[in-house]
Amino acid sequence: MGTDSRAAGALLARARTLHLQTGNLLNWGRLRKKCPSTHSEEEFPDVLECTVSHAVEKINPDEREEMKVSAKLFIVGSNSSSSTRNAVDMACSVLGVAQLDSVIIASPPIEDGVNLSLEHLQPYWEELENLVQSKKIVAIGTSDLDKTQLEQLYQWAQVKPNSNQVNLASCCVMPPDLTAFAKQFDIQLLTHNDPKELLSEASFQEALQESIPGIQAHEWVPLWLLRYSVIVKSRGIIKSKGYILQAKRRGS
Repeated sequence: MGTDSRAAGALLARARTLHLQTGNLLNWGRLRKKCPSTHSEEEFPDVLECTVSHAVEKINPDEREEMKVSAKLFIVGSNSSSSTRNAVDMACSVLGVAQLDSVIIASPPIEDGVNLSLEHLQPYWEELENLVQSKKIVAIGTSDLDKTQLEQLYQWAQVKPNSNQVNLASCCVMPPDLTAFAKQFDIQLLTHNDPKELLSEASFQEALQESIPGIQAHEWVPLWLLRYSVIVKSRGIIKSKGYILQAKRRGS
């Protein structure tokens, strides 16, 4: 194990929370991946920040109005709605903005054989509504809801969903009943090609073990993964895109 891996392992062994940030993936072609820390190996922070620092690219305040900042949040191993606020706060901090223009939440994880219900969505949606009311987010949307699920959420919610993503790989064409409902209530239907499970606990632990041999990877649980994109409005060009992840040690 190299010096960097030993240092990372020593820090991770004492930390309780792990934050991973990719920075702008568009910059990765000319960068060497690195996991730096402002702490020396003798200091053991409770929250370990790991980022590709030279790829981090904050938005110029003078250009903010020209950019659309969007995010999609994937809840992985957390049953706490506070994950929603943590993810949005971190995204705003990473990008240097006060507000995200749009946040879509992927369907939260549920047990095998259980159908997604309004009750599964409510705690996360309530936190998104709070973030809209506090002006941290402009618009909020959903992903992979059928007509019945979207209608139930729309009728219950105080802040209505303005969009719903549909994975065309699973249905080929937009379901007519969903299309009619979305048109009636001015909900934009978008498409996506994300896998059903973008990140699992097992795949995260496997990647952690490969990166830092000897670490007790099974002790770590990913809570959420947020993917963001910054698009130049006038040209539709992607200026920045990246991922942010939060994981916690079991029992912490």
